[in-house]
Amino acid sequence: MRKLGFALLVLVVSLPCFLASDRQGDALYDMKQKLNVTGGQLSDWNQNQVNPCTWNSVICDNNNNVVQVTLAARGFTGVLSPRIGELQYLSVLFSGNHLNCGPNFPHSCASSVSYQSGSHSSKIGLILGTVGGVIGLLIVGVLFLICNARRKSHLREVFVDVAGEDDRRIAFGQLKRFAWRELQIATDNFNERNVLGQGGFGKVYKGVLPDATKIAVKRLTDYESPGGEAAFLREVELISVAVHRNLLRLIGFCTTQTERLLVYPFMQNLSVAYRLREFKPGEPILDWPARKQVAIGTARGLEYLHEHCNPKIIHRDVKAANVLLDEDFEPVVGDFGLAKLVDVQKTSVTTQVRGTMGHIAPEYLSTGKSSERTDVFGYGIMLLELVTGQRAIDFSRLEEEEEVLLLDHVKKLQREGQLDSIVDGNLNQNYDDEELEMIIQIALLCTQASPEDRPSMSEVVRMLEGEGLAERWEEWQQVEVTRRQEYERMQRRFDWGEDSVYNQEAIELSAGR
Repeated sequence: MRKLGFALLVLVVSLPCFLASDRQGDALYDMKQKLNVTGGQLSDWNQNQVNPCTWNSVICDNNNNVVQVTLAARGFTGVLSPRIGELQYLSVLFSGNHLNCGPNFPHSCASSVSYQSGSHSSKIGLILGTVGGVIGLLIVGVLFLICNARRKSHLREVFVDVAGEDDRRIAFGQLKRFAWRELQIATDNFNERNVLGQGGFGKVYKGVLPDATKIAVKRLTDYESPGGEAAFLREVELISVAVHRNLLRLIGFCTTQTERLLVYPFMQNLSVAYRLREFKPGEPILDWPARKQVAIGTARGLEYLHEHCNPKIIHRDVKAANVLLDEDFEPVVGDFGLAKLVDVQKTSVTTQVRGTMGHIAPEYLSTGKSSERTDVFGYGIMLLELVTGQRAIDFSRLEEEEEVLLLDHVKKLQREGQLDSIVDGNLNQNYDDEELEMIIQIALLCTQASPEDRPSMSEVVRMLEGEGLAERWEEWQQVEVTRRQEYERMQRRFDWGEDSVYNQEAIELSAGR
């Protein structure tokens, strides 16, 4: 027996270690071949794909070890592959199927429970006991010990195969493809108690991964399924390469026949909108230095999307609720690119307006055509949110006979020289008057009616840094005075027209007889 064991050991040592890196994928693919899979079942279990951790129904730990294969009640028939014993860390195999364990153990392997037990050794023993005994365990165990360290130092890049494009792969670098079940567990079955926010693109849930990493899971609700997988993956790839300190980093994604989910890091201080209007008693507010940091950081993030991404990315919904704050209150722009993600199947260039009333540029609202200057308008409104703490549109202002739109309200107070009256009371007068005036001037330049008159985001960054604002502001004042005079002339004509209604009888009497 000792000689047999030694011979096996020598045999294993002589095997090339590079086989270990693909062993899990090969074992799962062999299992698929023996399951009598039909139709589109397990279509992404591709033998040429390096890492099976991106396959549907396969869950891995942080070291890319397969720990779960969730194929319960799929109606599979056939033979359970003996190579399943090569999955060293497998703790859950499947139930509710009708399989044979092989020619040496021909009775049914069907079960009503998943293969789970208390210890790692008992899990492996249970699986191997059905497929071949302890010799397989010895071979796989020794191979794992010899090659594990070398395998960790040679991890390959993860690829995702796109259906219908066998000759092309989309490389996602560090982006992870999550299993739906994995995110379901992390969010406690998408429990409403874990909802962080909700918008036009869907709900965002707080979640916790098995390694205690906190995440935010955005569950897209406006995705046209079941097609468009390849287009969705291309857009995810574009978002994943937009890396900037003021842009929210995408960790991974999940796709099913009916759902699309995006996974981001959890932002400890939530959103700027929360810190302005929804914070709880005792929580820190945004002081003036923090608000200036939000203004410049958001501008730099948008500048990167517009001028340093190829192709450029237009946000389409810039507002305080979409600017998040990390543990140091550094701003990161979130939700960029989502409008394109949910519109990937549509054929026309521009299909429907994405955004929030009060933040939407007039040309986008009227024509549906967006551009970088659409984002500039939204950024200007966000600056007004920072200064006032108020919402972009608030019908309660009607009670005081004020303008419903925050932009019109600020313009009125600016003409009357009463800007101090609109500054957020939570600042307690702790702000710099010159800096306040600068922020408001930039906001008004960004929200001009004509997109051609608005500055680019790179110009906004320079103005925030003290360059070029005075000249642009003087031009704006001249244009605004002219516009105001034209508006007043039109108003007088309208008033005259109303008065003439009461003289209608005289006009009729002067008609031909």
